[in-house]
Amino acid sequence: MNGERMIAGNSMHVALTVAGSDSGGGAGIQADLKTFHALGVFGASAITCITAQNPRRVSAVQAVDPRMVGEQIERVLEAFPVAATKTGMLYDAAIIETVAAVFRKRKIKSLVVDPIMVSSSGARLLKKDAIAVFRKKLLPLARVVTPNLSEAEVLSRKTIRTLDQMRTAARELVEEFGVPVLVKGGHLKRARRAVDVLFDGREFHELTTPMVPNIKTHGTGCTFSAAITANLALGHDLRESVRRAKLFVTHAIRHAVRIGNYHALRI
Repeated sequence: MNGERMIAGNSMHVALTVAGSDSGGGAGIQADLKTFHALGVFGASAITCITAQNPRRVSAVQAVDPRMVGEQIERVLEAFPVAATKTGMLYDAAIIETVAAVFRKRKIKSLVVDPIMVSSSGARLLKKDAIAVFRKKLLPLARVVTPNLSEAEVLSRKTIRTLDQMRTAARELVEEFGVPVLVKGGHLKRARRAVDVLFDGREFHELTTPMVPNIKTHGTGCTFSAAITANLALGHDLRESVRRAKLFVTHAIRHAVRIGNYHALRI
């Protein structure tokens, strides 16, 4: 899908991703930057962790020193007019503290928080003792939080098995953190359609597309949140950014290319 590359002369909108590196290329920083580029946005990055992984497993994680994470963000913000930012894998409390402190100091407004907690293969990508800091320091700064079902369960401390429970979780998380929440329902069991629930504090907006069968994907959540970020950077409001991102990720899944034993999203 073509992005909106030109805005005035030869300039481009800028988005920043603060996330981990996926050596398999399907998620994390790699997915974010590919998505930004596809949507016509210049992508900058701050790497929080280096991971050794493929779509089947994560075998090792090496966190970047929190001071280095902060320096990366500062240097990007120093030189580029960043219009929107997203976070992905932050891993530990020290990194979250540093990232949140920079965002508060710089008064970052269009922040998409993708609460990466556990990989699809089951590896823990956010330490348990970091969840409290994540909730207190980062989530209240977000323009929108985009948990999948398992992440929404951790944040809401409730089981989510139905669409009604997705709505309830979204409402309660908005009430707790004071920011819009998008609960992604792509992994809802026995569902024939992929339903995502956005609650902005006043209204529910539900985005529904048919499930794409027989596809083993990797990085759909990262791609979705990056697409929201890119559209916010392009100047769209939150509801429209989510709508466009949903269309983008659905297209990427529907036209995924088989590589080895999994399907790479066509971004």
